[in-house]
Amino acid sequence: MQQKKLMTQFVCLVLLSALGGCATTAKDPQDPFEGWNRGVQTFNDNLDKYAMKPVAKGYRWITPTFVDRGITNFFSNINDIGVTINDLLQFKIEQTGMDGSRFLVNTVAGLAGFIDVAEMVDLPRHNEDFDQTMGVWGVPTGPYLVLPFFGPSSPRGVGGLIGDAAMNPISYLDNGIITGSLFALNAVDQRADNLSTERIATEAAVDRYSFFKSAYFQQREYLIHDGNMPEGSELWDIDEDFNKDNLGPVKPY
Repeated sequence: MQQKKLMTQFVCLVLLSALGGCATTAKDPQDPFEGWNRGVQTFNDNLDKYAMKPVAKGYRWITPTFVDRGITNFFSNINDIGVTINDLLQFKIEQTGMDGSRFLVNTVAGLAGFIDVAEMVDLPRHNEDFDQTMGVWGVPTGPYLVLPFFGPSSPRGVGGLIGDAAMNPISYLDNGIITGSLFALNAVDQRADNLSTERIATEAAVDRYSFFKSAYFQQREYLIHDGNMPEGSELWDIDEDFNKDNLGPVKPY
């Protein structure tokens, strides 16, 4: 509960700062806080360049492939709890059963999720989060926001972060050091797994900021509609494989 409260307070502080003091006259109605957002993206880029990326490279260098895969599977299995809850909140009953089964199979037969047994028995992995759930409920995205450490987001996305944290059992561990260490390990593991994707932004984007903003909104829409985009929608198609394999929030890497 303490972790959840601290995250809520942090997010509220970020929003108050953005909405209260950083509004600028912007050409894009979806991006009224462009001055704030560009500054935070620069901060995140520098944080990644001088901290996250070197740590991720070191992590990949010292971690055997099977261990790295096991850690990724472990956190993915924990994430399946939230995925299952969001399936249910979106009234996707069949998918709820599949994702719930994934969690049970991997937890019991996969050594707490370190081995993805569900993949071996053809139980597919789905990507659902509380931001998508609110989108399905009709909650509008709101303007573009770049959050320190978290990257591209929106007011609805902030609510999604809080909701996802509430669904993550790691948030409720009594030992704050263990909780923080697990979240840090997950962040480093994810960064290490995405070292190759930065090539897309570096090579394809004239303006990295506009690239990430466009990618964020279009991927959110893609996920909310489960890939069945409304007629007339323009789907970001810079790299088809990136769209298929990286359907989570776009990070400023």
